Amino acid sequence: MFVPVDWDIGAIREYGLNETTGCQNGWVYYNTLYESTIVTDFDLVCDRANFVGLAQMVLMGGILLGSFVFGPVTESFGRKRATQITTLIILIFQLTTALSPNVYFFFASHFMLGFGSGGYRVSSVILTTEWIGPSRRSWGAIMSQLINAVGQCIAAGVIYLIRQWRVIQFITVAPPAVTLTYLWFIPESARWLLSRGWTEEASQLIIKVAAINKRPVPDTLLENMVVKEDVKKKGGIKVIFRSPALTKYFGILTLGWFALNLAFLCLYFNMRNLGFNIFITQLLFGATEILANLLCVWLLEVFGRKLLLVATLMMGGLACLLILAVPQENGTAVTSLAVAARFFLVGGVCVCNVYVQELFPTSARQTATALGAMIGRSGAVVAPLLNMLAVYHRAIPIAVYGSLAAVSGALCFLLPETRRKELPESAEEVENNRNETSEE
Repeated sequence: MFVPVDWDIGAIREYGLNETTGCQNGWVYYNTLYESTIVTDFDLVCDRANFVGLAQMVLMGGILLGSFVFGPVTESFGRKRATQITTLIILIFQLTTALSPNVYFFFASHFMLGFGSGGYRVSSVILTTEWIGPSRRSWGAIMSQLINAVGQCIAAGVIYLIRQWRVIQFITVAPPAVTLTYLWFIPESARWLLSRGWTEEASQLIIKVAAINKRPVPDTLLENMVVKEDVKKKGGIKVIFRSPALTKYFGILTLGWFALNLAFLCLYFNMRNLGFNIFITQLLFGATEILANLLCVWLLEVFGRKLLLVATLMMGGLACLLILAVPQENGTAVTSLAVAARFFLVGGVCVCNVYVQELFPTSARQTATALGAMIGRSGAVVAPLLNMLAVYHRAIPIAVYGSLAAVSGALCFLLPETRRKELPESAEEVENNRNETSEE
């Protein structure tokens, strides 16, 4: 606003008195779309408009740190205990976020909410997959993403009906509250118990599970599992970077994982600027993710890991770049391309979750999975910052994440195919398989 002065209009014009200042009397907002948001409650406009992007970055930073911290916690205290702790963190900080008196308290609470969410994803997926046999292990990662997509669709309906962010935040407390009650009845991972030397407890759980599934327990099962755990303890990050083949595979796969998460979250955080109804866009994003996850289970066996990862990355990147060829005013076309891009990117994330477990030997598989997921999630932290560059030109973020996805997809041609192949047990086995493939 112009700074008020006690001069007449002629003098103001003559002397050019046009100094401006920030708003001094508060703000008035239209409530045609929402009744209240963090923007209207905390006045995140003008010089504070970037706080919206900062809120997204804070959440993603919390998820990244939670993934990093709860990796070792899961190893030390168990999969079940880590899952219970992270669920409690989510429950507490969803409540405190809804009660935030100012934007800085909101940031702190939002960060801790992300911290719990990142830790929950790590501990719950490991707990799930370690109770599933090798032939169905990919379902553990894919089903968790599928349920996440279902949640997005439900969120679109809840937000459409309730336009107040604090009320919605209170509603989202219900799922972790229910989860926390039944987590006490879920068994601990038998593999983790064996790795800690608690053979008797693991034996009882395995016998109980076998009875539920009506399957016999082989006499040599526990002995074989103990041997496998001993092999894993001798591995780690050194195994990856001492092997040229594993280093190359790790670099290519994590670059693709990073590009997928960067493009995936950039599109999601920019959803309100696509020019289409935001509620329908949210519903379409969730619905396409459900379809992508379901198709991925089948396509992984039909086309294999390598070809599917190349296709999803390159097609997702191309769909993002095509957004630049469409006028921004054409909201339907822009949203259609964004939904198509999200479909391919979700498929790529599914492939990465399975591929990383099959590329690396037993002695480094868990380390590679944890590091790969953490590097991939770092793309989610960068996404809000990249979207902020749109103030200079809307094409900058789209060109960056679209090109990165396409280039990383091309690099994936250098990865080996792992479909229907035995999992490698050592780095030497990976190197030998690479040499045999090169000779052929």
